[in-house]
Amino acid sequence: MSSYQLVIFDCDGVIVDSEPLAAKVISEMAAELGLQISQREAEERFNGRKIAEWIQELEADVQRPLADTFIPEFRARSAERFQQELQPVSGIKNALERLKVPYCMASSGPMTKINVTLTSTRMMPYFKGKIFSGYELQTWKPDPGLFLHAAKAFNTPPHKCAVIEDSLAGVQAGLAAGMTVFHYQPENPAQVSTDERVVRFSSMALLPGLIHGTQA
Repeated sequence: MSSYQLVIFDCDGVIVDSEPLAAKVISEMAAELGLQISQREAEERFNGRKIAEWIQELEADVQRPLADTFIPEFRARSAERFQQELQPVSGIKNALERLKVPYCMASSGPMTKINVTLTSTRMMPYFKGKIFSGYELQTWKPDPGLFLHAAKAFNTPPHKCAVIEDSLAGVQAGLAAGMTVFHYQPENPAQVSTDERVVRFSSMALLPGLIHGTQA
């Protein structure tokens, strides 16, 4: 029987395989600014972070403010790419169906983006009515506020929560919230946590066993 009373999932890179697609859009738009940022570098630098933060980094790189249209353009291009190419993370549907513990989603992304990604991948039925957005709460990872809000909404003590994350910002938020963090990193990870308090796993097929305590 699981020692956890709530599992809190991130969205991008954990439920939907959106990170490579978003990084590709960033790389393309950076090239239009005269910057050479590969898709791999974009994933490593920007994965899981608040968009306003990495926009500031791009502005520092080009030494000028970006146009007010940059963020809307990025979101529009990403949404188009998601609708055309986005897929669920391999094995996530089966993992969710095997969980015997309540679960929810806590993402730093805006609710409009979350709705697009979950709807286009047919993952919305798993999370409808239990989604928490950093933009709605005005708190973003690595701040623990988003995870703490989710735990409170489910009347669950933080130490009884398990966080499923793929980004370092998300891992840091989970640890700061006093929760157990399971760091999902499939092959060739872009970001790896070395914190000994973090459980790293490479396949969603392993997750139910880890949560239920049937797998070391």
